Amino acid sequence: MTRAPIIWATFSGVALTVLYTLLISGADGITKFIAKSYAAPQLFALSGGIVAGLSLLGLLRGKGTRGLQTSCPEAMLIRSVATVSGTITFFHAFRLLPFAEVFLFIAMIPLLAALVSGPLLKEPVQSQVWGALIVGVVGILFLFPSGIKTLESGHLIALLAAFCGTVSMVASRFIGLREDNLLAQVLYPNLMLMLVMTCALPFVFEPMSLHDLGWVIVYAVCLFAARWVLVAALRLLPAYVVTPLMNLQFLWMVVIGYLVFGERPAYGVFLGAVIVAGAGLWLIYLQIRTVDDSDLVPAE
Repeated sequence: MTRAPIIWATFSGVALTVLYTLLISGADGITKFIAKSYAAPQLFALSGGIVAGLSLLGLLRGKGTRGLQTSCPEAMLIRSVATVSGTITFFHAFRLLPFAEVFLFIAMIPLLAALVSGPLLKEPVQSQVWGALIVGVVGILFLFPSGIKTLESGHLIALLAAFCGTVSMVASRFIGLREDNLLAQVLYPNLMLMLVMTCALPFVFEPMSLHDLGWVIVYAVCLFAARWVLVAALRLLPAYVVTPLMNLQFLWMVVIGYLVFGERPAYGVFLGAVIVAGAGLWLIYLQIRTVDDSDLVPAE
């Protein structure tokens, strides 16, 4: 393998991750909007079913029933449980916290991913990478304008959501390194989400207008595209590189928070976002620089 394909794969992974941040921020904005009027099962029973259905159609068209198989059933179960847990906890975090403030906990995912990627994925994190992650944590501190002392129950819920999201992403990369069945990684977590939320739906159901139903459908389409794109990105880059790039989501969250919800983050929040984004760019540079020339062979 030559250096060029490796670099191309790196930048392809970066582009996919940027697209993911745009799609998932749109989905998060709809989540915050729906959370004002409906309980979590109302949104996720329907959207989970739509995403699972789209995934199933894609699998059957591309690979037939073989597409339903996975060589990593245990990892797929872990990913599914973590995805359901993270989805529910982030839903409540968006209900309790300002939109851009939730970004603090999304930005914590790179550090958590680095902690578990080493022992689970056999991807040792070098000292330079830890340096970039520490810089990112410093930036995260700026995302609390009033200081850590303002932590509330919503922040604890968001912290749990970040942990669940990290487990889901690391499990996704574990699976992606062993099979190329991308849509299966979208199908099974959303199928579990639909089943779990459907069980709870009778206890919390509220009549939904066509307008709100339309937003739920848009949410499901954005979520389907975002999760497929993220799985593809995790096949090209290590989790500790992909997750810092997800901090670009902050920019979209600020725009959506300002235009839709009238939220105006403090200047310190923007400074922290710049620092965190810089740490992400540092990790991209390290990913390219650490390609070992001794492993490269001349192109034919």
